[in-house]
This record gives sequence, C-alpha cells and structure tokens, in this order.
Amino acid sequence: MKRIVATICAAAMALSLAACSTTDSSSSASTADQSSSASTSSSAATEESADSDFDNSQKISVVTREDGSGTRGAFIELTGVETDEGDMTTVDAQQANSTNNVMTSVAAEEGAIGYISLGSLNETVKGIAVDGVEPTVENVKNGTYTIARPFNIVTNGEVSTLDEVSQDFISYVMSAEGQALITEEGYIGDDAAESYTSTQPSGNIVVGGSSSVSPVMEKLIEAYAEVNPNATVELQTSDSTNGVNFALDGTYTIGMASRELKDSEVEAGAVATVLAMDGIAVVVNNANPITNITMDNLRAVYTGELTTWADVQ
Repeated sequence: MKRIVATICAAAMALSLAACSTTDSSSSASTADQSSSASTSSSAATEESADSDFDNSQKISVVTREDGSGTRGAFIELTGVETDEGDMTTVDAQQANSTNNVMTSVAAEEGAIGYISLGSLNETVKGIAVDGVEPTVENVKNGTYTIARPFNIVTNGEVSTLDEVSQDFISYVMSAEGQALITEEGYIGDDAAESYTSTQPSGNIVVGGSSSVSPVMEKLIEAYAEVNPNATVELQTSDSTNGVNFALDGTYTIGMASRELKDSEVEAGAVATVLAMDGIAVVVNNANPITNITMDNLRAVYTGELTTWADVQ
C-alpha cells in the first residue's frame, strides 16, 4: 500500500511541475510578443517622426533639363507640360545639363524634384510613383508606366550607306549580346535579337549626343572593343539635339538621341534606330516622405501652378 501511495504522489508532483513549466512558457511567449509589438511600434514611431521632420510648407525646387535635351523634350510632351503654346516649364526651374547634374541637385536640396533616365536611378535620390505606378523596367515593358521614350542612334541616311566600322558597331549594339548588356544595365533591350558576328573591320568612328544614352553607350563601346580590337570608337557627350545635328553634318559618325526624331530632322536625312527603351523616373530628395504624385500634380509642379509640398499632398 505504501508503494501505491508513493507512486501516486510522484505522479501528482510530475503533473504539477509540467503545469508550472507550461505557465512559464506561455508567460515568456507573451512577454516576447509584447516586446516584438513594442519594437514594431517604436519603429513605426521613428519612421513617423522622421516624416514629420519634413517641412511640407517649404517651396518646391523644380529641376529640369536644359533646352535641347531629349529627356526634357520627352518629359514635357508625355506629361503635358508642353502645350500648343510651347514648353510651359516654370521660369523658376533650375536647369541641369546632364542626368548626373539633376541627381546632384535633387540630392543636395530637401525640397527638390527632378526627372532622370530610369536606367541611371540610384540610391542618391528617390524615384516616386506616378498615378500609383512605380518607375520600374517591368512597368515600362507592360505599358503601365507611361513616362517612357526610346533611346535612338541616329545616322545621316540608312545604316547600309555607312562605313564598315559603323555598320559593324551598330550590328553589335543591336545583336543579342549588345541587347543583353543593355538589359543588364537597367534599360529595356530586345530579347529576340540575333547573335553577333563581326567582320573585324579597322578604323575610327565618333559616337556622340544625349547624356542620358551616354552611360549605356559607354558600356557598349567597351564591350565592342573586346570583340573587335581593330576599331576605335570615341564617345562624346552633349545632348540629343546636337546628337542629331552633328550626325547630319558629319561631326559625329553616329548620333545619340533620347527622344523621337522631329519631322524637320527626318526631312534633313536623319534616320533613327531604336537601341533600347527607357523610362523617365521622377525623383525627389531622400528626406522627402512622398512616394507618389498624380500626373496632374506633376504637371502643375512643372508649370509653376503648385509651389509648395503641402499643395502636392
């Protein structure tokens, strides 16, 4: 009988210890959940505090590209800043003569807004959505992000009339290898392009024009030098208008333009070949909490109708 009583007591003690262990475990889990919740709340509060540091009443500093820029031409056309009366960009806008200068200006001024080639977007500035659509390669491809334009190489006449080096270089740019490099650099190449076969010509050519096209063209020229070391391709950066005009007058063997050709340029003999598609990203300073702007408000900012960030919210 004593053995039976002892066994029962031992079992009772074991159950009691198990119950205490379960209670302690539940208590620890509850404490951890509370700690996690507090951490999340703290993080949210910190983010909200950071946002609250931004002064919405401050004036919007509008940054645009210079006259002659293909990026400016495409932007004002696609956003409606250009009307039948011409380019209505506010006279108060700062003019930057390159993609890098736009990013530098926006990164340096908390209240600034600008626009750049999507392929050049980096962490120094913040790209924002337009009408709720993010500026991404995929959204440009599927047509939901509508502020997009072609990157063109421009020649005086058909490509077939050019010298052998120019034809070979253009063949490389438009090949599967060249288009894959374009895609790798963050632009939109042709996935169906055919493989490249070089004729290994020798000679020198000059490619020049748009500062938006220039970064990816530099990569293409470097890659071409590896497959055809017999040729030398010099790169000169200016703007799209000079890219077209200098291709026509022979200063550039091949021009670069980050926009469609004008009727007058086509009539003068300019021929455009689309080497890639590119979005135009609207960018703000990283301290600005804004993540989206409507097309109407974007247009109003650039025409000077909206002048403070409070107007845009």
